Amino acid sequence: MIEIEHLSRHFGSLIAVDDVSFEVGRGEVLGFLGPNGAGKSTTMKMLTGFLAPTSGFARVCGVEVAESPIEAKSHIGYLPEGAPLYGDMTPAEFLSFVAEARGLANGMRQNQIDEAVSRLQLESVLNQRIETLSKGFKRRVGLAQAILHDPDVLILDEPTDGLDPNQKHQVRSLIRAMAKEKAIVLSTHILEEVDAVCTRAIIIAEGTIRFDGTPEELRARSPEGKLDEVFREITTAPAAN
Repeated sequence: MIEIEHLSRHFGSLIAVDDVSFEVGRGEVLGFLGPNGAGKSTTMKMLTGFLAPTSGFARVCGVEVAESPIEAKSHIGYLPEGAPLYGDMTPAEFLSFVAEARGLANGMRQNQIDEAVSRLQLESVLNQRIETLSKGFKRRVGLAQAILHDPDVLILDEPTDGLDPNQKHQVRSLIRAMAKEKAIVLSTHILEEVDAVCTRAIIIAEGTIRFDGTPEELRARSPEGKLDEVFREITTAPAAN
């Protein structure tokens, strides 16, 4: 459902993403890990059509993103870094706006909104201005818009950032519940999230993939099973030529 081949992005002399290739199938939850500046968000922006690659390509559900961006985006639910929202809107207004922009039929629009609100437990703040909400609630509104149109592919950049432990548990449960019918990529710096929701992990550092395997394979690289030590070892080792 997701195909990335030889994807690179240069900003002048800076190589942010360097010849990255991977695929994600239906039912997979891919944890996309890496230190700050590793190229995670840049890769996600190219995959979702918000940033043009310098070379290589990305396909979503067989559609090449650069060639047919609107068709590709119709298959994608995207939660960007920081969850940019319209602060002067309420969640109810914002989700209604997104539903209309997504072209949801009038007959199903409110049902889709109601389901997203229920899944993210937004009832208590539905008519409150977004700019007055806590960081955690803003994140949940951002996630609600990503799942509103029941997309085939979810791209989530730090989906639990700013959430309290109970909210993190709720969001992780939601991701696991949706995973059976979707391909999900989530960027995170929280290593426990890999064990909690991911079926696979990719670690990227300095724009290149350093590890691609299951959480069990990642943990097995440390005799004590300490993910933080394994992560540090992988991301600080010199890139293979």
